[in-house]
Amino acid sequence: MGTERKRKVSLFDVVDETSAKISKSNGGGIAAMNVNSSINKWNGRPYSQRYYEILEKRKTLPVWQQKEEFLQVLKANQTLILVGETGSGKTTQIPQFVLDAVDIETPDKRRKMMIACTQPRRVAAMSVSRRVAEEMDVTIGEEVGYSIRFEDCSSARTVLKYLTDGMLLREAMTDPLLERYKVIILDEAHERTLATDVLFGLLKEVLKNRPDLKLVVMSATLEAEKFQGYFNGAPLMKVPGRLHPVEIFYTQEPERDYLEAAIRTVVQIHMCEPAGDILVFLTGEEEIEDACRKITKEAGNMGDQVGPVKVVPLYSTLPPAMQQKIFEPAPPPVKEDGPPGRKIVVSTNIAETSLTIDGIVYVIDPGFAKQKVYNPRVRVESLLVSPISKASAHQRSGRAGRTQPGKCFRLYTEKSFNNDLQPQTYPEILRSNLANSVLTLKKLGIDDLVHFDFMDPPAPETLMRALEVLNYLGALDDDGNLTKLGEIMSEFPLDPQMSKMLVVSSEFNCSNEILSVAAMLSGIFFFFLACFSVFVLSQVLGSSCHGALIILDIVPT
Repeated sequence: MGTERKRKVSLFDVVDETSAKISKSNGGGIAAMNVNSSINKWNGRPYSQRYYEILEKRKTLPVWQQKEEFLQVLKANQTLILVGETGSGKTTQIPQFVLDAVDIETPDKRRKMMIACTQPRRVAAMSVSRRVAEEMDVTIGEEVGYSIRFEDCSSARTVLKYLTDGMLLREAMTDPLLERYKVIILDEAHERTLATDVLFGLLKEVLKNRPDLKLVVMSATLEAEKFQGYFNGAPLMKVPGRLHPVEIFYTQEPERDYLEAAIRTVVQIHMCEPAGDILVFLTGEEEIEDACRKITKEAGNMGDQVGPVKVVPLYSTLPPAMQQKIFEPAPPPVKEDGPPGRKIVVSTNIAETSLTIDGIVYVIDPGFAKQKVYNPRVRVESLLVSPISKASAHQRSGRAGRTQPGKCFRLYTEKSFNNDLQPQTYPEILRSNLANSVLTLKKLGIDDLVHFDFMDPPAPETLMRALEVLNYLGALDDDGNLTKLGEIMSEFPLDPQMSKMLVVSSEFNCSNEILSVAAMLSGIFFFFLACFSVFVLSQVLGSSCHGALIILDIVPT
């Protein structure tokens, strides 16, 4: 059944004739590549020596061998599903293949059309875009850019943009046909985040009205047949082979305490294994910080028998500047002929996706991650420590084989892996509060939510609870239509309750105070910085100062 929409939204308006003619005259927009030129066609400067060095490495990636096949399939089809093993190079190379082969010129010579590549995580969008800018020998923020929440590093010259799936969804609110983009690449589709699932349904409708737009869905582990069926039998292309082999080890017996077992394994690797950095997966900030302290202490107790270690935490609430420390090299040996240093990254599943941390050889996987769970009856959303899926375990082991042959130590038995783990990660849309998503879809003009083409439709009760909340807040009227208040609320990247609080605060002359409350409730960086400030001040002023009072003084009035 078709999805009903408001006619004032241009999502289903026919694409203009000019764009269609441009697409037709260019044979779908596929142009020949000019690899041999010594002048960079994007900025008009000669290629640097670094460009040629990276190019030789790029040519060794498995995905490079199927470049021509990929471009032929893309030329012949509007939608393409690509499954590539971890380390095949799909995240960095496929967008560049598309960019070199697709015509992005527009009648307006001052602005070109863009290629978009979505990532489920902010740190992945930032790091991958920097790597691709280096590979293309251009400046980050110019021809290659990224867009994440609160930071847009792109310009009028940008032709390839990496962005989080949530940012592309927000762009669709102001540009329903996504007319700025020629090709949209949805990467890490197996993560099935809430924003990605909404984008699936949205882009499926946009493709009907923009014959010149192409969609590439990419992942390392994917339910291929399910995705093919959803996208009307789109062709499936597989890129076989991980870059380097990874040896996988299981425990003989189940571990009682996975945190203790992970720390013990790190120490054993550091003492007994050859040089190479270690990546440890844990579930949350508190656990990671505790593990970092214990690993540093254990390494300090070993003396000069082993090399120095640099222990680096990584989790989503860590400030971006501190997240970038994971890319710093391992420490040098203490003595000239001493044992080499080792970098140990302790991370949540944020490092499971597109991030390539150079030098990682050993991966420790306890088999757990925090997952969002929503109970619609009591309207409570919580994070629970749950076993990961087989797809996630496969992704984690792949981190060890990105730059050289590696080893993955799974802190659970092979029997548990085969019998207890689910094949795929449970989609986030089935375990989330949908109030914000429903508000976004209403803003996009999608009125018939029941028949919206979700890949995995959410439970009716969850959908009804979301509609009830939005009706109570005045964002929807009794007929389920978006009100003027609802339109304003949808512009805020916040929960609907927060949005309503901000919008009506002016009526009570308390906007400044409500802004501070909303910022503190929605931003976690503040608490990180505040706690650090309390620690520093307590060292200076002594332990008699009261932390809560200091935090209150830090908040601007």
